[in-house]
Amino acid sequence: QVKLEESGGGLVQAGDSLRLFCSASGRTISDYAMGWFRQAPGKEREFVAAISRSGITTRYADFVKGRFTISRDNAKSTVNLQMNSLQSEDTAVYYCAARPSPTSIQPSDYAYWGQGTQVSVSS
Repeated sequence: QVKLEESGGGLVQAGDSLRLFCSASGRTISDYAMGWFRQAPGKEREFVAAISRSGITTRYADFVKGRFTISRDNAKSTVNLQMNSLQSEDTAVYYCAARPSPTSIQPSDYAYWGQGTQVSVSS
């Protein structure tokens, strides 16, 4: 079992950047494909980005392609999400999630979740 904790959220202006961090403890993070999801008030949780166990394969939601970058450092048990050119529509709670393998865009496929970190973008 792996425990996940997100950090790095905050309040920024449109056009700014933020870097989210997901730290893992317990079982080694290299055993898991990792994903970032987000949930805005009144909306369902949606896929943002995912990365394979090795870090070679990444997947992105269409609305973040070219703006967000997911990366991982298995030695440090961390997964990061670099978010550039933030827009007000990106305002949400962002969650880190883990599943054994492979990557998936479906929240229901992920067994382990962090508590989330709030990202707020003012226009």
